[in-house]
Amino acid sequence: MQVEGVLPRMKNHPQTYASTAPSLVSFTGQIEGEWTIRSMETLVGAPLPIAQALHIASADASAGPASWRLTAFTSNLRYTTSAEASMLQARQSGLGRSEAVHGALIPIRKNAAWWALAQDERREIYEERSRHTSIGAAYLPQIARRLHHCRDLGEPFDFLTWFEFAPEHEPLFNQMLARMRASEEWRYIDREIDIRVVRIAA
Repeated sequence: MQVEGVLPRMKNHPQTYASTAPSLVSFTGQIEGEWTIRSMETLVGAPLPIAQALHIASADASAGPASWRLTAFTSNLRYTTSAEASMLQARQSGLGRSEAVHGALIPIRKNAAWWALAQDERREIYEERSRHTSIGAAYLPQIARRLHHCRDLGEPFDFLTWFEFAPEHEPLFNQMLARMRASEEWRYIDREIDIRVVRIAA
């Protein structure tokens, strides 16, 4: 689910599919925040503690009390060809759209068997056999997303994917997730949490 600051305040900011300077971002579950948490569903592995709101900020921002805090960094896309990147760039909508008041944070961890594979083997499962990029592209521009990496930081997840969409597009979002979760790639996932949020009106 490839979807990279202070994300909610970045208006109409499209995903950059070229290599960019890494940026550390924290997703914090707390009592108050710009996104109200509607649900937290643990699909596999250990759950996160319950929180009422989600706050997203640069990782160097001052931090208050929190139920949990997940830190990750933006990076270049790891398994995407130049042609795929150009296609995604052309179709992708920006984060922070006024109508996209629903969001989702999906932290994911892949198992040791996945990381024992060579890069080309992971690419083959990711796209040639699971069609990850192709599935995601079918839901553009309605579903905006941004991928964050955290495995190298020693965090409890490997990836944090952030999505934004209009309320009427949530069925499309659910359909996209169902297709991805039915793929071979998802056999390698040993922890996944689906956190749904709604943006608080300014």
